[in-house]
Amino acid sequence: MPGQEKPRPPSFFARQDKLLHFVCNQVAYLRRLPVICHLMKPYQLAIFSSGSGTNAEAIIRYFQEHPTVAVRAIFSNNPEAFALRRAETFQLEARVFNRQQFLEPAFGEHLAAEGFTHLVLAGFLWLLPPTLLRVFPHHIVNIHPSLLPKFGGQGMYGMRVHEAVRKSGDSQTGITIHEVNEQYDAGKILFQARCAVLPGDQPEDIARRVHTLEHRYYPRVIEQWVLQVPVTPSA
Repeated sequence: MPGQEKPRPPSFFARQDKLLHFVCNQVAYLRRLPVICHLMKPYQLAIFSSGSGTNAEAIIRYFQEHPTVAVRAIFSNNPEAFALRRAETFQLEARVFNRQQFLEPAFGEHLAAEGFTHLVLAGFLWLLPPTLLRVFPHHIVNIHPSLLPKFGGQGMYGMRVHEAVRKSGDSQTGITIHEVNEQYDAGKILFQARCAVLPGDQPEDIARRVHTLEHRYYPRVIEQWVLQVPVTPSA
């Protein structure tokens, strides 16, 4: 219409602000993309760790490009656990809980409601409560650094196990991967692998060989267990 003022085009700075807003939104989306892709996979793993998380990292790396299995989070009862920093490195959730929270029936119920299908213990030191076992029957797995039933039970973990192996004079040790029940290290054995104990070995020497077995076999056995593929019981 005559006399009507034409709208002014956006200023240079307004255009720049709009472009910056668009770029920031795209960056935020791309950062969330791995999480979105993980949530679309049918099998969702939560790793529980109390310590450094070397096994947790081996598991995360193994399943990074897996078509149906995803590691979504690391849970820890220890706020100083280095495993939590590993979770952040791989852009996974890192959650800390205390004993009271852990023992509440709602703990397991919330995990199931969030879509977690399997729990993986990797250096987690607490005994699991019956309420959690009931929510995830036959869907919780653990690894122990000896050939169970030898050197298992309450208080037997880490270097304590390797020291006991050394003192026993056994010529072999290894790892045991097993389902979790209401007792320490007493669930159904899925897999065992062996390594030699040499004359003159110190606990640290034994630990290095056992860790090699853990990182080599635990992720593969978890995959077979989750997918319900028959697991060869020993190596």
